[in-house]
Amino acid sequence: MAGIPPAASYRLRPTARASHPLPTVGQVELTFSGDVWEWRGPAPYHFVWVPDDVSAAIDDVAGMVSYGWGMIPADVTIGETEWYTALWPKDGRYVVPLKDKIRRAEGIELGMVVDISLSITV
Repeated sequence: MAGIPPAASYRLRPTARASHPLPTVGQVELTFSGDVWEWRGPAPYHFVWVPDDVSAAIDDVAGMVSYGWGMIPADVTIGETEWYTALWPKDGRYVVPLKDKIRRAEGIELGMVVDISLSITV
């Protein structure tokens, strides 16, 4: 796949998720680090930018996994906490939303650098 950078941890592995409604090819596994930032809108929220090279790898499978509006469903892991969410497209990249529940569980604060693992079912 074009756009898969050597800097991103990337591998495709077979999967058998019985609860998944469609047949799957495998999992795209990506890891990166990023700063936590806050969007101060009517409903403030915290995010981490997905780096350009990792966003390019996600773009390679986006057409197969997006359920609309460019949202990419993914299993996300930070520390010992894993959850299912959707990556949001923004400015040609993606952002990982961090609920308060997740931030509290891992002691994450604004401006911290966090290590993130993403698993996208293809």
